[in-house]
Amino acid sequence: MASGVSFIKMDDIKEELNKKPANDSDILESVLSHVGEMGLYQKLLFIGMLPFGFFFAFVYFGQMFITVAPQNYWCRIPELIAANLSLEVRRNLSAPGAASGIWDHCMTLDANWSQVLENMEPPPDGTPLVPCQYGWEFEFTDIPYETVVTERGWVCEYASIAPTAQAVFFAGSFVGGFVLGWVADTFGRVPALMGASLIGAIGGIATIFTKDVIDFIFCRFLVGMAFDNVFMMMYILVLEYVGPSHRTWVANMSIALFFGAGCISLPWLALWLSDWRLLLWVTSLPMLIVLFAPLVVPESARWLVSRGRVNRAVKVLKKFEKVNGTKIPDDVMQEFIMTSNQKRESRESFTSVIKSPLLRRTMILMIIVYMGCSIIFDGLVRLSDAFGLDFFITFTFTSATEVPSITLLAIILDRFGRRKLACIPMTLSGILVLIAMFVPKGLPQASLAIMARFCINMSYNTLFQWVTELLPTAGRASGSSAMHMSGYIATILSPFIVYSERVWALLPLLTLGVVALISASIGIILPETKGQPMPQTMADGEKIVREQSLCGKPEDEDDE
Repeated sequence: MASGVSFIKMDDIKEELNKKPANDSDILESVLSHVGEMGLYQKLLFIGMLPFGFFFAFVYFGQMFITVAPQNYWCRIPELIAANLSLEVRRNLSAPGAASGIWDHCMTLDANWSQVLENMEPPPDGTPLVPCQYGWEFEFTDIPYETVVTERGWVCEYASIAPTAQAVFFAGSFVGGFVLGWVADTFGRVPALMGASLIGAIGGIATIFTKDVIDFIFCRFLVGMAFDNVFMMMYILVLEYVGPSHRTWVANMSIALFFGAGCISLPWLALWLSDWRLLLWVTSLPMLIVLFAPLVVPESARWLVSRGRVNRAVKVLKKFEKVNGTKIPDDVMQEFIMTSNQKRESRESFTSVIKSPLLRRTMILMIIVYMGCSIIFDGLVRLSDAFGLDFFITFTFTSATEVPSITLLAIILDRFGRRKLACIPMTLSGILVLIAMFVPKGLPQASLAIMARFCINMSYNTLFQWVTELLPTAGRASGSSAMHMSGYIATILSPFIVYSERVWALLPLLTLGVVALISASIGIILPETKGQPMPQTMADGEKIVREQSLCGKPEDEDDE
């Protein structure tokens, strides 16, 4: 401890503490303000978010590019292949309806193929149809490389395998959110960050060596456990170190630049590699760099204090002083140590959030809004190939909205607040999607979908930051994970919403539009956290809800 501390009169400090009870959040904010709200160390941590933002994008969307199937395929006929006929001729001879340009993908003609080869004409009308017996042939024009689906024939009667694997992926996300959120609040943010990245790397690499359906689905479950957590743990940790005046741009620009760049690069990486196994190697192996995280990423001082590990928190703060070239005044540090040591290790957790009527009600409402936002976001992504345009180009343009939309959000979020910038863009997204019902398919619909994605990006990322600013430290990671887990559950529904076009072509757009409007109307009554210090205790969180929202009025105090 610095020599100057010995001259401080401890009685004077105690008198001041008794005179003006210290608020945990205020004390921590004061200490961190002296360390530097955005010093060199925080800037390095921001840059350190880059690989995790890419991992987030690769884990989320990677499965789309290893399971996508070409639109044109038909039954494989060994005799026609042995005759060295061109792909087009083989299709015209064997696919029922090929002459009209619309053929049956899952049935072929029960014909004498030797005779067909002699005549070089399709079998006559009325020839019986039979299911594909020797697999399928694919026309690799729209998707110019082999995927798991084409290699293993997961089409026609096996077409449910890929969506099932995606559903299991989100089931893994649910389990991972629960387990890793608990790890983050019990053992620290850094162990949870390492666990998420290692599980994602192992699951992704193991997928390469799968041979059957069960092992493939199990590996996607493992990858799902890493989804979201592979970035959110680093996201939470960095936000806990930056000052309030920098929190918004750090929270949003990290997603815009790093997650956005990962989304934009992924389709072209897949095209360049043109090999689903190689794509998994390139997107999974780098996740092992997390093994070096303990050497450069500090544990959260907020979490350390909440667990009663004050000495270790002081060591971390001293490291920030050294790197940032700053100095925490001795009296401020001594007050921080005294106040922290007067408390036992915090027994607060996400369970405490559930037990608080104010926080529980707020959390439930935020979960509902987040679920709606997740459905819209994922639904628009999955509609990328439903507008009649190139899959890779459409995906790129919709993903490219991440950068400008979140950059705009970073500029205006602290001016207009979380509530307005979650609800207004979500409302606009719903209106745009509903308008898309009444315009022609193709570029007009795709343009409206891109604008809707622009808006929902703003709402989605506002919610990311909003929940971290509302929950107390001891339950922040678990609470954030719980909200994200609700998003995983909701996202399981999005493929079914997209597939509902088989009932009515416009039903997916109608559903997404209505969900957006309902979710936005619920978000209006959530508490505003603009300019508020991140709550350290339950009392801090309840104070924000009580003073800043429509669901925290005095009558709620009767429930406490």
